[in-house]
Amino acid sequence: MVGADLPLPSMNVGEDSFRHQGLRRKLVDQLRKRGIGNVEVLNAIGKIPRHLFIDDSAFVEMAYADTAFPIPCGQTISQPWTVAFQTDLLQVGKGMKVLEIGTGSGYQTAVLCTLGAKVHSIERHRPLYLQTKERLLRMGHKAYTVHGDGFAGLTREAPFDRVLVTCGAPFVPKPLLEQLKPGGRLVIPVGEGAVQEMMLITKDERGTLFEEACGQFKFVPMLSERSFGV
Repeated sequence: MVGADLPLPSMNVGEDSFRHQGLRRKLVDQLRKRGIGNVEVLNAIGKIPRHLFIDDSAFVEMAYADTAFPIPCGQTISQPWTVAFQTDLLQVGKGMKVLEIGTGSGYQTAVLCTLGAKVHSIERHRPLYLQTKERLLRMGHKAYTVHGDGFAGLTREAPFDRVLVTCGAPFVPKPLLEQLKPGGRLVIPVGEGAVQEMMLITKDERGTLFEEACGQFKFVPMLSERSFGV
């Protein structure tokens, strides 16, 4: 049994072979055919070895399928199309300060870092946080990772140009709206059932919020502050 303050087993940061790169090119082609037209997002996904974010090396082929995959602590690494879709909605520019809720495997974090964002990422599961923090460091991604409560955001580092939530939230947490800069964008899947509505929330220069529904998705639930500490 993994102790509360112990990381999960370290992942072996292995090779990125020609085979892996070929599988990645096929994945990018799939995403393009499915309507992802943001070249910078596609290029970022094309650079990142997704198989290194899945602990079991036996599932290399699955790593480059357009599907979600289970990771420790009952979480998932999101489907590549979902990662691309959310990142496209976010409209990340170089140097932007981004708050990510739900570090998970670190794959989405790596995409944001590759796009030049200054990423602050919160993970509620401490063993997963410790494992992913180590993984990102080994891979050279400079993200500020925190073990904390995503509902509370990260007041000490606010405000943020962009906020991205990678788990299904029962509602839009008020602190995340407050920590969003004027002119900023928040992307969050909202809903308490098995399916959530992807919401794009923008804040204009006067602080007025605007919401846009962007389709239905399935995410693991965003765990409440009452269960924080596990």
